[in-house]
Amino acid sequence: MNRNWKLPFFTIWTGQQLSHIGTIAGQFALVWWLTRETGSAVVLTTATMVALGPSIVFGPFVGPLIDRWNRKTVIILSDTFIAMVSLWLAYLFWTGVMQVWHIYIVMLLRAFGDMFHGPAYVATIPLMVPKEQLIRVSGMSTVVNGLKGMIGPSLGAVLMELLPLHGVMLVDVVTAAIAVLAIVLVTIPQPDASEVESIRRASYFENLFEGLRFAIKWRGMMILLAGVSIVKIILLPAFSLMPLLVLEHFGKTSAQLGMMQALSGGGAMLGGLVLTAWGGFKKRIHTVLIGFGGLGVAAFVLGILPGAFFWPALGLAALMGIMSAAFNSATSALLQGSIPKHIQGRFFALFGSLVSITSPIGLALAGPFAERFGVPLLYTVGGLVTLALAVIGFFIPSLLSIEEQYVDEDPTPKSTDTE
Repeated sequence: MNRNWKLPFFTIWTGQQLSHIGTIAGQFALVWWLTRETGSAVVLTTATMVALGPSIVFGPFVGPLIDRWNRKTVIILSDTFIAMVSLWLAYLFWTGVMQVWHIYIVMLLRAFGDMFHGPAYVATIPLMVPKEQLIRVSGMSTVVNGLKGMIGPSLGAVLMELLPLHGVMLVDVVTAAIAVLAIVLVTIPQPDASEVESIRRASYFENLFEGLRFAIKWRGMMILLAGVSIVKIILLPAFSLMPLLVLEHFGKTSAQLGMMQALSGGGAMLGGLVLTAWGGFKKRIHTVLIGFGGLGVAAFVLGILPGAFFWPALGLAALMGIMSAAFNSATSALLQGSIPKHIQGRFFALFGSLVSITSPIGLALAGPFAERFGVPLLYTVGGLVTLALAVIGFFIPSLLSIEEQYVDEDPTPKSTDTE
């Protein structure tokens, strides 16, 4: 690993963050345009489903291609493709021919570009960042993601006041161009040449099934994936219903909702800052499980909190942000540091697809449950299940030894189970 890794990595990283801010601003403008033009919740949810579809259906099949191809080239081409889609969108707004169905096509095309870009970029990070620094980089990304979540929509609103809609879309194009230029200027290390050649000699389907076998045989990872999927189905949809919790349970207004969401984002940034400075526990799975359990405790208490206690609810929202940051950052660092570099494209594409598919399932179940039993019970049940999974995780040897089961040089499972 090159000791002078910081300048090339942060050159790429900064370009990616700028591009994402432009994308968030553009997405804000698109959602507002859809809301203003249609006023339809069905249209908005359909656009969301269209954006999720490609990753769920085709994500696992992209991984082998990323591992066979040069990852720098994949990132450049996918970023350029997404920028071209945004440019087309700007043209549609400029000419005044924009229709709702155009948005669906744009969402679909961008999702296809992201389907290649996401796993390739994530798999590139451990090629450039020393293993012991991965959790700090992940924590820093969590901080910046929180900032982007606040800056992006605000920037989108300001840009809509200053520019026509096609101008807002062009901002997205310009920031994407900056990201592409940053990648072009930097040398990105690639996985070991002999490993890549071995992958290319095998057929595409051999590569695909090798990635599947790798994930399935990694017992600790399958347990972690199962836990994450359960929580995404049971607890995370509750966060999308936070407006109802604030309005109906606490009897507050949009101003108090904004306070709660801001504190949650602030908590995420604080959690990311702590991990960036501290680095987490030596065994990253301990940080993962503590973050998991802390998130469950905060959600459970928020669910049983009486409606008159809104101010403590704000503190719990901040705690949920902190614990989410700990869990997400440590999980990213664990995966990037434990998976052999030549198979990361396949693994992250598969992992992303399996995790993504839980989102529509959770949303479909959460709505009817909340309408019948109330949003607070959704938080209570989801928090209790999340806490239980975290506690159980400390008693599963194959999960606790997840980081020792694979090493970069040898993708063969190492049996460390004592169960």
